[in-house]
Amino acid sequence: MARVGSGPELAAALLLMLGFPCIMLAAIIPSLWFFAAAVAVTYAADQFLHQRSSYLVNRLAKVRAGLSIRFLVRQLLLVLLLARMGFAEQPVFYVTVACLLGFYGLQAPHGAMVTLIRLRRKLPVVTRNVDLSRVRIPDAPPRPLLDRSAEKMLHLDVFSFIGVLVAVGTDSTVFAYAGLALTLLLAVVYLALLVPHLRPGRLVPPPDKVLAGVDAWLREYKPTVMLYFSGSRESAYQVNMWLDTMARIGGRPLIVLRERNIVPQLGVTSVPVICVPGGVHLMNLDLSTVRVALYAANVGKNIHMLRVPTMKHVFIGHGDSDKLASVNPYSKVYDEVWTAGRAGRDRYALADVGVRGEDIVEVGRPQLGTIETAQSRTGGPDKRIPTVLYAPTWEGWDDNPGNTSLLLAGENIVERLLNAEQPIRLIYKPHPFTGTRSAQAKAVDARIRALVEAAAAARAMDPRWTAEAEADAADQAAARAELERLEARLTELSGVSKAGGDEAEEARDSVADPAREAEIMKLKDEWNAAYWRSFGWWEHRVITGPEPRLYDCFNESDGMVSDISSVVSDYIASGKPYAVTDSAGLGEAEFRRQNTAVRAAVILSNSAAELDELLAAVADPAADTRAEARRELKEYLLGPDEPTSLQQFDAAVQALAAKAEARNLALQQRLAGPEQAPGLDDSPVGDTAVGG
Repeated sequence: MARVGSGPELAAALLLMLGFPCIMLAAIIPSLWFFAAAVAVTYAADQFLHQRSSYLVNRLAKVRAGLSIRFLVRQLLLVLLLARMGFAEQPVFYVTVACLLGFYGLQAPHGAMVTLIRLRRKLPVVTRNVDLSRVRIPDAPPRPLLDRSAEKMLHLDVFSFIGVLVAVGTDSTVFAYAGLALTLLLAVVYLALLVPHLRPGRLVPPPDKVLAGVDAWLREYKPTVMLYFSGSRESAYQVNMWLDTMARIGGRPLIVLRERNIVPQLGVTSVPVICVPGGVHLMNLDLSTVRVALYAANVGKNIHMLRVPTMKHVFIGHGDSDKLASVNPYSKVYDEVWTAGRAGRDRYALADVGVRGEDIVEVGRPQLGTIETAQSRTGGPDKRIPTVLYAPTWEGWDDNPGNTSLLLAGENIVERLLNAEQPIRLIYKPHPFTGTRSAQAKAVDARIRALVEAAAAARAMDPRWTAEAEADAADQAAARAELERLEARLTELSGVSKAGGDEAEEARDSVADPAREAEIMKLKDEWNAAYWRSFGWWEHRVITGPEPRLYDCFNESDGMVSDISSVVSDYIASGKPYAVTDSAGLGEAEFRRQNTAVRAAVILSNSAAELDELLAAVADPAADTRAEARRELKEYLLGPDEPTSLQQFDAAVQALAAKAEARNLALQQRLAGPEQAPGLDDSPVGDTAVGG
């Protein structure tokens, strides 16, 4: 019911729930030591749950048992204890009541000041690599003042509790007066520290001035191609996969985001980034020089940009697969749809959703350049065992059994891989969305993680692998030390360790630094290499989060099991054996007919009984009968190797930009009338705000 995420979190939740009745019971009995112990437990449990950002903490606020109420109840029970201990007629009782009421009264001005500072420091846009020198943005308040401010303020009552309880135990009221005075004094000092940050000079300018500064920068930079993205925090990977491509294409690129929570998840890039949450602000932003807008996802907020006729709109997606999402009828709204290879064109023709063949352009997949087709192995091939990657996709928006292998086949796949006759190493990397919609998928994912971790623990006790571990211990220790060094340097470069700072200050100080970006990318590659060396090449692994990257897992593997998703199409670039699960039970012939990407795959039923063919192929190239089929399928799905995907993509951008410019010029000439010669107006075509 508490929806906690771990055993310790559940224990803290139970202690918090049971602690308050215990405090009340101790006050009524009365028992000083029982009361003190119960109070300490509730303090500790509350603090632990807040640090874990527990779901329970948010739910308590919804049922009128929020943080302030919990502290107030504790204080009332302290007053009850005083009365039950015989202090009801003494001055210390009345002083305690008055001081606690005064302390509670200080919460309102404290909360008001913190809220006002945060609101007035919130920019209407969030930027990266954009020069905001025209906008005066002062330094942010010190982080300790605003970070978890309500908790810090309320916890000042601990001095009152200590003082009063010591006074009750020793019968010396001076301790109570000292504790109460210290609580009030520190609360007033906290308020005094906040006051200077309310001065107009410490707050950011009003939204219109900030937006005017952004527009001035846009008029100077004159962006020509834009990547537009809207989505949830978990979908940030969909825009991150295009960052390197945007940095390497011609023209002046710009990235426009719509949700603030995506910005912290954005990868390293020197491309200018503007996050505009408000639709009105976006429509009035000066994007008149943009000629090509690229869309990585089909979402409702795309309409805010699609309404602009002076630029050409292109759906580039965030992967190439046989899923229905790859032939979404929504794609008709774009001027062009870009696919990796001919397979994407054929999908739209077969789906007949209104996307015309002449509006489809094959541009390859520029992101796949880092996928290796062969790789060296730590420890040498003479003692390595094959590595199989299991990368299921998520459960989707409905309960279609064909969405993911996780629900019906996932545990069978993992158990067969872990118990294979010839040992293999398993890497399990679930989709970032796994379990976000389906509780069943979340539960299966948890069971699979437990299976992999249990198998890893059992392998660690096996004499064969313990001998390998002893031989490899020095190299692993060196790799772990290298990881610590690299992580420290990456943290330093990312600015995470900087004291203070907020969204406005980061926007002010964020400037394009290609040298810094290059160092970060180099360090990330080194981190990836050190990561795989930091544990045994025989150890099963569960990998979640953005690092290691999916393509790094591709490079580490000898074969893969997955579902119908872009993961399969991308893996085909490696040329390695792969298997795909027919979760919906269509049958092998029909499954191959409906899904292009599985034509060179081992097809698995939900029992995963067919895995032996994949395991034979990854163990012995001579047993791999589908290698030639994979080579042919690679070109059909992903396009030719020459020219490179990046060259194809860049050429498509430039060609479409020329079409947009020609359209705008023709429109300008028609509006000017026959009496004016072409080129009369030297200003950029369509040089108006997006809002018109």
